[in-house]
Amino acid sequence: MTVESTAARKPRRTSGTKRASAKRTPQPKTSEPPLVQLLTPEGERVEHPDYAVDLTPEELRGLYRDMVLTRRFDAEATALQRQGELGLWASLLGQEAAQIGSGRALRDDDYVFPTYREHGVAWCRGVDPTNLLGMFRGVNHGGWDPATNNFHLYTIVIGSQTLHATGYAMGVAKDGADSAVIAYFGDGASSQGDVAESFTFSAVYNAPVVFFCQNNQWAISEPTEKQTRVPLYQRAQGFGFPGVRVDGNDVLACLAVTRSALERARRGEGPTLVEAFTYRMGAHTTSDDPTKYRADEETESWQAKDPILRLRRYLERQGLADEAFFTALEEESETLGKRVRDVVRAMPQPDSLAIFDHVYADGHALVDEERAQFTAYQASFEDAAGEGNGSEGGN
Repeated sequence: MTVESTAARKPRRTSGTKRASAKRTPQPKTSEPPLVQLLTPEGERVEHPDYAVDLTPEELRGLYRDMVLTRRFDAEATALQRQGELGLWASLLGQEAAQIGSGRALRDDDYVFPTYREHGVAWCRGVDPTNLLGMFRGVNHGGWDPATNNFHLYTIVIGSQTLHATGYAMGVAKDGADSAVIAYFGDGASSQGDVAESFTFSAVYNAPVVFFCQNNQWAISEPTEKQTRVPLYQRAQGFGFPGVRVDGNDVLACLAVTRSALERARRGEGPTLVEAFTYRMGAHTTSDDPTKYRADEETESWQAKDPILRLRRYLERQGLADEAFFTALEEESETLGKRVRDVVRAMPQPDSLAIFDHVYADGHALVDEERAQFTAYQASFEDAAGEGNGSEGGN
């Protein structure tokens, strides 16, 4: 299985130092809001006056590896759902740079509040990818201890995790701890009242929190222009703290901007809103069909901005990775894919009647009636299968 986009024609590799110097290129002047970018879609390294990163070749290859393996895991999870092994899956396809860049900007003592799509951030926090899948299979309510990795359980309720993050950050400030908190949410969640409330409290109490909004252009089937009349990062101004828009398909820019926002929070300067301008290449979840509301031309235009492809172009152009590296990574991704398949298929089948067990502490007559109806409904399928197998004659 191919785990990354490949160019029809590979860029020519040029010789150079192992730590390639960036050329200063003015930021594009368009009608669009300013966008922090350090790596163009063509794999050209550029500089920004306010944000910079100085990474070793090993660190650059590490970011590339993170994105490739995260994409492979995501592809396996999608395939497993299609095969009936998972009940649902929310793909991150196209958002790898936003998640890996921001995730690698975190310190071990920082705390993360994710939504249900932050598989790349979970990878950066050391959460075993297979632990993410138990909830989507219906066999647990979250397969990891949040305190172990400072990575909270996935939050399905839209926007509520921003309040959790704000409250946690206020506690961090009261404890005098030298750490920061980051909350992930999407462009659709930015319309939720919970997000506005978290902006208010974090600003008033100067909480050390970074709000990281992955603007993937579509809140399920609603485009961003149906969510806001101004660029999302500008909303922070009304609450009294800064906002910045970053190229969400540029892993270097996402790393630099998030690191700066986290350092600002640790210095006691309060919250920051980061809008990672990216694109959801796949469906909102596996229950969604994006072809009903998106034009193919739009998706194709974003494929040219693929976050993995642009970093590969840079690595190849600067001679920072050879074919052996890419081959070994492909083999590693195959191993990861097999492990994910094996672990999920070995998981127990979910208990479909468990949904009735904890609705009320002491039981309820109506719940008992509904449980009985559902049990009979399930048994009807077994009866039908038994009748089919009991037909006369044949094998």
